[in-house]
Amino acid sequence: MLEAGEDPRFVTRRMIILASEDVGLAEPGALGVAVAAAQALETVGLPEARLALAQAVIHLALAPKSNAVIRAVDAAVADVRAGRGGPVPPHLRDTHYPGASRLGHGSGYRYPHDYPGAVVGQQYAPDPLVGSSYYQPSEHGFELRAGQRLAFLRETLRGTGESAAARGEPAAARGEPAAAGGESTGARADVDEPSGASDHEAGRAR
Repeated sequence: MLEAGEDPRFVTRRMIILASEDVGLAEPGALGVAVAAAQALETVGLPEARLALAQAVIHLALAPKSNAVIRAVDAAVADVRAGRGGPVPPHLRDTHYPGASRLGHGSGYRYPHDYPGAVVGQQYAPDPLVGSSYYQPSEHGFELRAGQRLAFLRETLRGTGESAAARGEPAAARGEPAAAGGESTGARADVDEPSGASDHEAGRAR
């Protein structure tokens, strides 16, 4: 393509897209390699940057492949466009303003760092999205390990496992030192199911 006169920046853009769309978390370093090649092109320029471009092309060609990332994003966007969603569960809402407690905000919140592995079962998703699972990793490359971790997280967050974290048992209850607590309501890793969720909701998957 370069010999035919193609803009090398087009080549690097396509490599960055490929790294996420077709490689994804099967090889998490692929995106960094593609971005580094683009930066090398801007810093060094041709003809020397052809080495960095070739290195990135070879890396992407050899990497295990997965399209789980784009499938997850597309499934989540489809739900958004379909109007599925809802208010943030009350226990996750901000408590750092006067009157929050009167509204019940933050009541019953479990601070993850007080639990084993900094993971605790509680409802994180809005009610209409309870039980939804968007990211479905392949068994290629790193995603094989990622899938094992994801299975543990989903089991724990949804309260279906036998671990102390899934039962909502804090570290202090087991005589273990708890991490410094707080009322942080940061991003949540996954969607879960509240008590009483229907089998249909619990089984819904993307």
